Amino acid sequence: MHGKNRLARHVRAHAAVLTWAAVSLMAAHSAQADTITVSAAASLTDAFKEIAQLYETQHPQDQVDLNFGASGTLYQQIDKGAPVDVFASADEATMDKAEAAGHVLEGTRQTFVKNTLVLIQPAGSAAALDSLQALQGEQVQRIAVGNPDSVPVGRYTKAALEAAGQWQSLLPKVIQTQNVRQSLDYVARGEVDAGFVYGSDAALMKDKVKVSFTVPVQTPVTYPIAVIQQGGHAEAAKRFIATVTSSQGQEILARYGFQPAVD
Repeated sequence: MHGKNRLARHVRAHAAVLTWAAVSLMAAHSAQADTITVSAAASLTDAFKEIAQLYETQHPQDQVDLNFGASGTLYQQIDKGAPVDVFASADEATMDKAEAAGHVLEGTRQTFVKNTLVLIQPAGSAAALDSLQALQGEQVQRIAVGNPDSVPVGRYTKAALEAAGQWQSLLPKVIQTQNVRQSLDYVARGEVDAGFVYGSDAALMKDKVKVSFTVPVQTPVTYPIAVIQQGGHAEAAKRFIATVTSSQGQEILARYGFQPAVD
């Protein structure tokens, strides 16, 4: 009887040790797990969704929450204290603001892809738009342009039109959009006669829009990415950026129409 009691106590003690070990392992695993928030330009939506899946496969202890929008809007969120870990902008100027305001973790900023600015029309349009000057024609009544105050594609567009001496005269036709994907949707649905988007966006809807031509730009369309200090998950954020810049991440971006940052 005494032997059985001693055995029972031994079993209970052993079980307690195992339980404590399991709890400790779970706690350690939990301590290493991170949920990172990635704020990225709207044009990166499809590519970053796939890259986030790749990252979570590579780092199963982590989770990625994606937040897409106009780069300027995303910066305003960061500037107001949003807990963002990674910021990917569609232009260098917006990242410059984030860096100047002290939000960027030093040494983490890098340019990871570039893009093109294109003029698109609805796929069924018969209008021949082979230049920016052609937008002055009567066949063009509405042109989708991202808001230059907050949308990088809008700033690239305004600069190109100003360089061609067309901006002021075309303003009555301009329909401002909240981000590049809204411009794409307006053209795809035939709600406007033309629109300015990135080459990568146009490639997503080849059946609904056609590229009129690639617009010459004075400032290259490049995309920087960086760790944001206030997110609190710097190491996981660095791991995510490493995935974006890896050969696998770059292959995904290339499939969605982006070009390497360095030729």
